[in-house]
Amino acid sequence: MEKQQESDQDAEVEDELYEVVDITDYARRHQWWSRVFGNNSGPIAEKYSVATQIMMGGVTGWCAGYLFQRVGKIAATAVGGGFLLLQIANHSGYVQVDWKKVEKDVNKAKKHLKKRANKAAPELNSFIEESTEFVKRNIVLSSGFVGGFLLGLAS
Repeated sequence: MEKQQESDQDAEVEDELYEVVDITDYARRHQWWSRVFGNNSGPIAEKYSVATQIMMGGVTGWCAGYLFQRVGKIAATAVGGGFLLLQIANHSGYVQVDWKKVEKDVNKAKKHLKKRANKAAPELNSFIEESTEFVKRNIVLSSGFVGGFLLGLAS
């Protein structure tokens, strides 16, 4: 009898040594951004008013749109100028272009791109899903960014 009580106590001691931890409850209480950035971080919608979110999105969108416009103009000028110089050199006889070979290479590249486009990269799909989720969570900030981006393109 005494041995059985002793074995029961040993079993209870072993049960007490192991504590069951509910990971889902822990994950709900400790968001990933809290571990990385501290307790004052989180989705923007939780921290700032609607007006502040629209202003922040609008300013960053305007900056991005303005830079996109300037860089786009420079790139278009460079590419267009290069084609213009190539045409002038071709017309003057400095350069001879085999247009049949160019057409053949372009068609080959088209076929290669069509094959690769059908096999979209999973990284791209996951990036698109994450971006869509971010826009859904921060819709006010995102709408401010889009409006500011369009204003930046127009200015």
